[in-house]
Parts: sequence; structure tokens; C-alpha cells
Amino acid sequence: MRLLKGTRPHSPTAHSPFILTELCSGPVQSMAYLKAPPPHDAERSILLDVKQQLGNPPSLQSWNSSSSPCDWPEITCIDNIVTEISLSYKTITKKIPARICDLKNLIVLDVSYNYIPGEFPDILNCSKLEYLLLLQNSFVGPIPADIDRLSCLRYLDLTANNFSGDIPAAIGRLRELFYLFLVQNEFNGTWPMEIGNLANLEQLAMAYNDKFRPSALPKEFGALKKLKFLWMTEANLIGEIPESFNNLSSLERLDLSLNELNGTIPVGMLTLKNLTYLYLFCNRLSGRVPSSIEAFNLKEIDLSDNHLTGPIPAGEIPANISLIPTLETFKVFSNQLSGVLPPAFGLHSELKFFEIFENKLSGELPQHLCARGTLLGVIASNNNLSGEVPKSLGNCRSLLTIQVSNNRFSGEIPSGIWTSPDMVSVMLAGNSFSGALPSRLARNLSRVDISNNKFSGQIPAEISSWMNIGVLNANNNMLSGKIPVELTSLWNISVLLLDGNQFSGELPSQIISWKSLTNLNLSRNKLSGLIPKALGSLPSLTYLHLSENQFLGQIPSELGHLKLNILNLSSNQLSGLVPFEFQNEAYNYSFLNNPKLCVNVPTLNLPRCDAKPVDSYKLSTKYLVMILIFALSGFLAVAFFTLFMNILSGLTENNLIGHGGSGKVYRIANDRSGKIFAVKMICNNGRLDHKLQKPFIAKDEILGTLHHSNIVKLLCCISNETTSLLVYEYMENQSLDRWLHGKKQRTLSMTSLVHNFVLDWPTRLQIAIGVAKGLRHMHEYYFGLAKMLVKQGEPDTMSGVAGSYGYIAPAGDGREPNNEHMYLVEWAWDQFREGKTIEEVVDEEIKEQCDRAQVTTLFNLGLMCTTTLPSTRPTMKEVFGNSSTVQSSGGPWKKEKDHEATPLLLNGT
Repeated sequence: MRLLKGTRPHSPTAHSPFILTELCSGPVQSMAYLKAPPPHDAERSILLDVKQQLGNPPSLQSWNSSSSPCDWPEITCIDNIVTEISLSYKTITKKIPARICDLKNLIVLDVSYNYIPGEFPDILNCSKLEYLLLLQNSFVGPIPADIDRLSCLRYLDLTANNFSGDIPAAIGRLRELFYLFLVQNEFNGTWPMEIGNLANLEQLAMAYNDKFRPSALPKEFGALKKLKFLWMTEANLIGEIPESFNNLSSLERLDLSLNELNGTIPVGMLTLKNLTYLYLFCNRLSGRVPSSIEAFNLKEIDLSDNHLTGPIPAGEIPANISLIPTLETFKVFSNQLSGVLPPAFGLHSELKFFEIFENKLSGELPQHLCARGTLLGVIASNNNLSGEVPKSLGNCRSLLTIQVSNNRFSGEIPSGIWTSPDMVSVMLAGNSFSGALPSRLARNLSRVDISNNKFSGQIPAEISSWMNIGVLNANNNMLSGKIPVELTSLWNISVLLLDGNQFSGELPSQIISWKSLTNLNLSRNKLSGLIPKALGSLPSLTYLHLSENQFLGQIPSELGHLKLNILNLSSNQLSGLVPFEFQNEAYNYSFLNNPKLCVNVPTLNLPRCDAKPVDSYKLSTKYLVMILIFALSGFLAVAFFTLFMNILSGLTENNLIGHGGSGKVYRIANDRSGKIFAVKMICNNGRLDHKLQKPFIAKDEILGTLHHSNIVKLLCCISNETTSLLVYEYMENQSLDRWLHGKKQRTLSMTSLVHNFVLDWPTRLQIAIGVAKGLRHMHEYYFGLAKMLVKQGEPDTMSGVAGSYGYIAPAGDGREPNNEHMYLVEWAWDQFREGKTIEEVVDEEIKEQCDRAQVTTLFNLGLMCTTTLPSTRPTMKEVFGNSSTVQSSGGPWKKEKDHEATPLLLNGT
């Protein structure tokens, strides 16, 4: 019995000749070897007991005490003796009872395709058992180490279970075994070399066991002289294919695909005269394809997706492969094979599949690929092939696909390729093909890619007959003329790419049937006139690319009805108002180089549309704008120069009020207005230090865009090569670290801290800013500052203070920021994630003075105010009014059941 790839063997039956004539003791002429048949009631009693232990499944309702077991559908008898039980597909969910082995002449037990649980069944006492089929169940655990007690076993199939552990060496002592299937289990050991002792083995399948330890193929398998079928796909194989495999003289099918095999293909592999199917794809094999060919029964060769390589002739395809008379499939794609293709391919065999893509092959395609009229597919893309497509392919009526993209082919395509009755796809991109588009296509042809070639001429009006075309890619050719209205009648087309040609004139104003069209690209042509309003009625269109043409007039408002992911109308001569639906940042690059377009909102880097006619006030408006610009510039220049000089004169030691890691801070009064400024100076002896310059720029960009009632305002920035100045409004309330970490304030209770924080807004701001200043990295400073003042993208006093509250509350341990805890929020969340108790977090100096419930509530509020998503943080209003809710729910930090928290923040206070 030969099992083809992807199929399962049929269950043997008692009517098979080998059941009638062969037993483990050898061929027999009669049934005299059997014991005297027991009374019918004895075997019936055993089977009814088995039925009961199986849970009396409804599928065995014919098993009863009033009929002979030999009349039951699941039982086979020889001379009124039960020899076979076939329980496949019976929805059995119970374990196989050991009682079944009381049937002393049982030869075949088939319980496949059920839901039987548990370990390997207790059937090792079934001494005459020859066929055991356990496939497609839920067995677990190891194969018994003494499985060789089933000494008559000839056929064992454990496929598609959950057996695990090692395959026992004892399996190599089942001398009668000719069929061994262990496919798709959970084995996690190595392949036992003892399998090489099974001299009668013909079928060996151990595929899809990817939990096996990476193992080499045992060289002992080469001793299996009767082996016809070896299937070890995806079996975690490594190393080389043993040279001993050259001795597998009976081998018909070898499948070692989807592994990590390396090295070369054994030289004698293609001399195995019975070899019919060879699958070595998706490995790491290298070197040359064996040049000695004697396997003249080969139908399919798949060596694809390896590393077969080497210079000519080492990496060439041996010419005599093309002479194999049975060859139907030849697949060597995704290697690095070089040289020319043997010209006799298809001449001596009924070739069906010829797949050689992604190599370095050169020369022409063989002329006789379809000589026998059986060719279904030619896939030769991504090589260095040249010349013309063989004219014989134009007469190949069996062809389904031709794919020769990205080569160096030239000339015209044989006309018969377009109309071959079963043709589905024609892929010719990236060559130098020429000629015109065909007026007629095969009925089933759905995909045509002729991009990056030299096709020319107009789109024929007969294109309306291309009714099943789904994808047409003809970009970067030399097609010309108008876009015919007949093109819009293609009801099934979803992708139409005609960019990079020489089309001209106006687009059809009417669209007959583009209901399936999702992708339309007509860019880089010479199209003109108005963009048709009808494009806005296409229900599936998501990609519209009309750039680099000569379209005029307004963008049709109907386009705003589309759900476009990509829109590009750049580099045309469009004018007027951009439809409202496109006036957002998603379309920033959709309208470039259209100077007459305008918008109503300040987006898209386009001018605002003027409500009045542009021409009537052109001259006066121009001069007015110029006057205003000059006047404003002069005023700003004088004001800035005055401020600059005042500031420079105030940078003295007398005005120094503080300094930090990145510079000094001065308090400077304006002599005229009396206004007081805080000026931070960042300087270096040489050029401005890069590490200091980055936070300076970041500070300028962030604070310059933040406008909040409780943030000191950044008035201006002044910088040269050696010095940078930041000018702020001055605030008198000092800094957080002095207020929070001074010895005097260390004795403050947590309640006092929060009441100060809640009631005194300027102090709250100073606390928040002070905490942020404690961060050692400047970019973290501003990230924290922005994060604590912004909720859902917009700063406001309530959400900002709530964010600030979160940034101060976790600081209750009294620690000052340092390298270990440079980010207080992250430190507080780390304590929470590590499951620390509140006592482990609170500073020792204030632990005794604080109420535990209040401290817990404070930490909960702090953590809730600093969640990652701004939308999940409470507003300050919620902090004021809902602290009791936080306490009752426990917040992120759960309180003990025996502690009843009291409100810490009072409503309205």
C-alpha cells in the first residue's frame, strides 16, 4: 500500500488477500492453525462487556445478546471466529478496555477517528494482533517501552495524537512491521536508529513532529531495502542527507521538505530507478544538482527554496533531467542556479508544471515545453532569461498561467497566449516586450501585468470584452491616445494602473460600471480637462492617484463622498476650494503644486480662500500688507533690542538667584515698566554644548506652545554660538524641592501636604514644576510637565491640576530624585507592580504621624492621575468630589479590609 502525500491509508479489512493468507507465522494454506472456535455466546459476552465499558455508544446499538457477533457491522469473522474489530468514526470517548484481548484470535483493531483519551491502550496481551490503527484520537503519554510484545504487528498507525517522549528502541524489534506511521504527535526525543532494523518496512512516515530535538537523519535508515515511502516533512531534521540513502533501491517517494537539512544532495540520489516523487524543498541544501540521472520514473522534482548554487557547470541544471520520460513537475525555484536551461524540457514527457523562478538562469526558454499539450504553468520570473517567448506557447491550449516577469525578454507576445481558453494570469512585468494591447482576452483571464515594458498604441475599444479582468497593471509603458469610455465597462476590475504612459485628452465623463474598482492610478500622463464628477460615485474606491497631469478647474465635491485611504492630485492646474472632507492633515501631500487651490481652514499648507474677488483689491491689498509688515517689523525690532539690552545689563552676580546642572538663573527688573523677569543662561566656554543645546531647543518648542493659567510663560529665547538665554515671567513662590524636602517640611503630615496642594493653586503649580525639575534628564522634564498638564490633547486648569496632583502624590516617601529614582511616577508605579505594601513605600520619618487609610487614598489618587492614557485620568473636579469613590473601590492600591478609609479631600474646600 503506497500512501500519497497528504492522504491517509485505508483501513485493512478481513477481505484483503493478505489478511486471509498471511499471519505473523508466515503464509498458511488453511485456518487449521486457529483454536477450536469458542461458543458464540463466549465471544458475544466479551464484546458486550467491551461495549458496556465503552459507555454503550449509540453507534453500537446493533451489538445485542440475540444475534451473532459475526452479523454485527463492526465485526469481521473467519470461520465464525472474530478476527477484526473496526470502530472508526463511532464517536467513542472512553478508553479501550483490556478485555478486548480476550478475543484470542483478534488480528485487526481499528479505533481511528474517535475521541479516545488516556495513554496507549492496554492491549499488549493481544498476541495475534497484526493491524493496529489508533490514528486521529486523543491519546497521550509515551509509546510503551515493551511494545515489541505485539510481536506479530505488521501495521501500526498512531498519526494525529498527542503521544510524547521518546520513540522506544523496542519498536525496532517488530520484525514483521511493513507500515509505520507516527505523523503529527508531540514526540520530543530523537529518531531511534533501531528503525533501521525493520527489514520488511515499506512505508515510514514521521512528518510534522516539530517538537523533536534537532536531529540528523540516522544513517541506519539506508539499510531499509524494501522501503518505498519515506515522509519526514517538518521533523526538525538537521545535518546532511546520509550517503547511505543511495542504497534505498525500492524508494518511490522521498519527502524531506520543510527542515533544516544542509550540505549537498547525495550524488546517487537521482540514480534510484524507482524514485517517482522527490521533495527536498525549503531546506538549506547547497552545491550542485546531481548530474548522474537514472531515475527515469520521476514525475515530480521539487528542490525549491534551498541554497543550490555554484558557477557553471557546478550549478547548472543537468541536461539529462529533461530526458526523463515520466517527468510531470519540475520545481527548482528560489535557488541560485545558473547556466542555460536544457532545450529538451517537455519534448520527452507530459510536463505539467515548470517552475524555475528566482534563480540566475540565462538563455532562452525551452521551445518545447508544451509539446505534449499538458503544460499547465510556466513560472520563470526573476532570472536573466532573454530572447522571445516561444511561439509554441501561443498554441498551448492547456496553459493556465505564464509568469516571466523581471527578465530580459523582448519582442511581441504570441497572440494565442492572450486567448488560451483556460488562461487565468499573464505576468510579463519588467522586460522589453513590445506591441499593442490585444483586442480580445480569454474568458477566464483575470490578472494581467505588463508593467515596465514597451507596449504602445491605444487602448482598443474592444477592451469592453475583457469582462473577467480583475487586475490590469500597464504602468510605465508607451501607451497613448484617449482613455476610452469602454474601459469603464469592466464590471469586475478592482485594480487599474495606467500611470507612466502617454495618455492625453479628457477622462470619460460617464462611468459605465466600475463598481468593484478599489485602486485607480492614472498619474504621470498628459490627461487634461476636468476631473469627472462620476468618480465620486464609485462605491469601493480607496486609492485615487491623478498627479502629474494637466487637469483643470475645481476638485469635484463628489470626491468627498469617497472613503479614500490615498488621494494624490498633486502637480496639476487645479483651482478653487478643496472639498471640506479633505481639509485635514491626512491629505497634507495630496494637493502639492496646485497654486490656485485654497482652503477655509489653516491646513494643508494652502492659502485661505478670500470671500471677495481676488482681482478687485489686488493692488491696494498688496501695498497695505507690505506697509503693515514693515511697521510691525520695525516695532518688534525696537522692542526686542530694548529688552535685549536690559537683560544683558542685568546678568550680574547681584541678580543671581539660583543655578542648576544646565545653567544659571537671574532675577532682572525692567527699568521702564518695573516688570520682573526670570532669565536662565546656558553657556559653554566654546561652542554651545550639544547636550545642552538639545534640551534648550526642546524647552523652547514645548513651552512656547503651552498656554496654561498655571504655567510660567516663556517670553522669548536668545541664542548665539556660546550662550543661550530663556526669558520667563518671574514667580515668587520658590521651588518644590526646597518646600517639599527641607528639614522643616519633612515633618508635615500627608493630610497637610494635600490640603496645601489642593487649596493653594500657585503652590500646587510650584510643587508640580519642582517635581519635574527633579528629573535629571531635560527631555523627561518636559515630557512630565506636558503630560501632567494635558488631558486628551488639550491643556485646561482642571485636568492639568489633576495631572499635577498625580506627579506629586507618589513622592510621599520623602526621597529626593537621584539616578536610581529619577522619575518619581515610574518609581511609584514600580512599587505598585512589585506588590509593595503601603508601609514599605511611606517615608519612615512620617509613617507614625499619618493615618494609613489617608496615605493609601493619597497614593491611589496619585496613581490614577498618572495612568498611561490621558483619557483614563480623573479631572481635578473628580479629585475634589469623588475621593470617597476612590476609597470605596480601593483604587489601584487595595486597602486592607479591616481599615475603613475616611475622606481625605473635602468637597468644595
